[in-house]
Amino acid sequence: MNKYSLLASALVVAMGLSAPAAFAQSTSQQPAAGAGNETMGDPRQTDAADVGTQPGLNEAIDDADFIEEASAKGMAEIETGKMALERGTDAVKEFAQRMIDDHGKANAKLKELAQKHDLEMSDEATLMDKAKAMTLQVREGESFDEAYANNQVNAHEQTIELFQRASKSDNAEISAFAQKTLPKLEEHLSMARELAAETEAANE
Repeated sequence: MNKYSLLASALVVAMGLSAPAAFAQSTSQQPAAGAGNETMGDPRQTDAADVGTQPGLNEAIDDADFIEEASAKGMAEIETGKMALERGTDAVKEFAQRMIDDHGKANAKLKELAQKHDLEMSDEATLMDKAKAMTLQVREGESFDEAYANNQVNAHEQTIELFQRASKSDNAEISAFAQKTLPKLEEHLSMARELAAETEAANE
């Protein structure tokens, strides 16, 4: 065998020995399947896990807390409505009177439910203090009509969320009352949004 044949044979042997080692090194440097997901997480899995974990609509509310908060919100609606009857335009006054009437009836039912099921409630003075903290505040340069309409949109969005939570109550009567009242609250919200659009257009 000449020297060229010997050299070729040596190269073949060397390549055969080094290839497995190189492959093993390359394989060991690659991350294991799923290793990256442990650190970064799968965005779709994260989103799915978060659904339903946030407090709010998926959680029922304690019956006494619902009665208390709903009563205070109702009183705030009535007091704000009285302000609107004094300071608002005709369209605002008409809406305000509807709010006074409907929320007055709802508050009477809330009081009845509290008494029937022996649920503790704050006294009228304390409820009124809570209501005053939620009543309308008109900012400088803002018309009363616009401030009232925007207040009503925000107030009804919050009240609807509250009643949606109460609709999940284990108390059949409270759950039924909340479910029965929700369509009316949604109607109020729709009316408030229309009023807000009208008052905004009038002030442009």
